[in-house]
Amino acid sequence: MTPNSPSTGSGPRSTGSGPNRRTFLASSGLAVLAAIGGAPLLTACGGGGSKNEGATTGKKLKDLLPAYVAPDLVTPDIPAENGSAAGFTKALPAARLKTSVPERLGRGGAFTVMAPIWGNVPPRGNPYWTAMDEAAGVRVTWQNQQGDTYGQKLGAVLASSGVPDAVVVPGWELTGKIPSALAHKFADLGPYLSGDEVKKYPNLAAIPTGAWQRSVFGGKLRGLPMPSATTPNIAPFHRTDLFEKEGLQAPTSAREFHDLCKQLNAPRSKVWACGDMTWAAWHIFGVLPEKPYYWKLVDGRLVNRYETDEYLEALEWSRKLYSAGFVHPDAKAETGNIGDLCAAGKVWMYCHDLSDWYGKAAVQRVDDKTFRMEAFDYFAPDGGAPTLYARPPADIWTFISEKADEKTVRDILALANFTAAPYGSKEQRLRMYGVEGVHHTLEDGVLTKNGKGNNEVFSTYEYLASPAPFIAYADLPDVTRGMVGWQQRQGAHTRKPLFHGMMIIEPTRYTELNAEFEDLEKDVVRGRRKVSDVRRAASDWRSGGGDKLRDWYRKLLDDTGDSAS
Repeated sequence: MTPNSPSTGSGPRSTGSGPNRRTFLASSGLAVLAAIGGAPLLTACGGGGSKNEGATTGKKLKDLLPAYVAPDLVTPDIPAENGSAAGFTKALPAARLKTSVPERLGRGGAFTVMAPIWGNVPPRGNPYWTAMDEAAGVRVTWQNQQGDTYGQKLGAVLASSGVPDAVVVPGWELTGKIPSALAHKFADLGPYLSGDEVKKYPNLAAIPTGAWQRSVFGGKLRGLPMPSATTPNIAPFHRTDLFEKEGLQAPTSAREFHDLCKQLNAPRSKVWACGDMTWAAWHIFGVLPEKPYYWKLVDGRLVNRYETDEYLEALEWSRKLYSAGFVHPDAKAETGNIGDLCAAGKVWMYCHDLSDWYGKAAVQRVDDKTFRMEAFDYFAPDGGAPTLYARPPADIWTFISEKADEKTVRDILALANFTAAPYGSKEQRLRMYGVEGVHHTLEDGVLTKNGKGNNEVFSTYEYLASPAPFIAYADLPDVTRGMVGWQQRQGAHTRKPLFHGMMIIEPTRYTELNAEFEDLEKDVVRGRRKVSDVRRAASDWRSGGGDKLRDWYRKLLDDTGDSAS
């Protein structure tokens, strides 16, 4: 589930209790425009690269970007601030919803869309898909693939000659030969969307420019984006109701967290202090993001995430939580669901995607109206203000096959314009909740999906394109306020990393350079490897291509300027 999708069955699901990039990186949110500077560039730095490597910036980029037309359909109850999503705490009756697509733009074309799905694929011809297609004026044949193995399917499809008319590509799958395939097998959407052309599709024109900036591949505007929040999507949760009952306060420093764990841990009673906190540790210790934003300037020299003291300190802090016995055994084994254990009172604190806040509250409050789980604010190790890094403006896209004719392209864009409708519109209500009376009911201002809604209204259509993100849980308005407020407070401490907002394609010769670090991180915090092994891995990384990659990024930085400034 993502902040744009209130159904607990509509988004990426964790397959285990440990942090997982595929589930955590899929959350979407508000996008902002990163600074665009430097001379026009589409370059392969370091020599010997393809024309698809590097980044497109400067005037060339500006000429590609769609015009931005601010939406004015609805006013959020909680305006976006510091990079947060906007918040809505009410669900309007159908009669009061506004129309964002007054004229059906689709012309009845049929096309195929390949997209990930987390859960069971709804049956073909189900009422939800039928209603969406009729409303947008298209006919979609979905080729859904399970999200946890989507990368394998994606690579095989892009290597074949049978590419569907539209393909969803998450950013975490931009490895190996996939980036090159995107530039060779998918259409240039510039003639349809660049500049004022996008105004034919008003909801697409309302997508923030930063998201479009991240949608340029191989020097062409090729992707239809899902905008992302710039604030952290990984939140450290605690059972607020249980804390208050025991007279406890949320921790405000790394030492306080450790001491609190010592106080709370009770394995003999089958209660543990926390789950795996590694992903929260990255934020507490100010660790650089993952590629391509994993660089910082130190005395004029580029330093990588894996070379920093903060990276090692975060691993050591997380390792000590395990070695002290504070972490639930399921986290070490990477089984079960730590969030469910927290909801059951067996774990006091854990970290997960921010959307888990609503997911847990919605389930638990059916039987326990006093249940409260909240995210506490990040802190620096010493208790000061944290150093947080902004997330990319977009990290999931839909691409249209280069073999698609103009009619097909127009029909896909018509559907994307429909799916990008904002909260408070008829189009958004249908996309997120299905057909009233068939998939959901609205009683006393509360939207409720029934069994058919939970089985059919999965995340599918929003992958075509999404609006600037919002959080809208009318059934739990306190959760909406809490989530947006948390984002805004973290956003006050968020800074842009180097190259922020750029779509950067690294040379394929460096594709596997970072492959070992995720497994190594898990082994270190669980006590199976030592922190010294990470130091050796960083040394091997440098000699195995890291220093050459540093030179490649140095030239990119010299040519484009510092987007973080």
